[in-house]
Amino acid sequence: MQLKYIPPKKLKVLIIMFFVAAAFGIFVGLVIAKGGQGFYITLLGVVNLCLGGFMAYLLMTQKPKVRDSRKRK
Repeated sequence: MQLKYIPPKKLKVLIIMFFVAAAFGIFVGLVIAKGGQGFYITLLGVVNLCLGGFMAYLLMTQKPKVRDSRKRK
């Protein structure tokens, strides 16, 4: 399955966003939250961590965009 090309700068921003949200969610869920809500907040932090990992995988495996030299003439 071939995914659409995503500019690397946009992927890097998404990776940072997901990892920061994951760290914040896991910290809040484990340390600050009381009662049963901590589990759900931690779970959502782990989901953000997985999404950040997927974006990093896309960044590392996507082929660079090559300009077609025939169109520049």
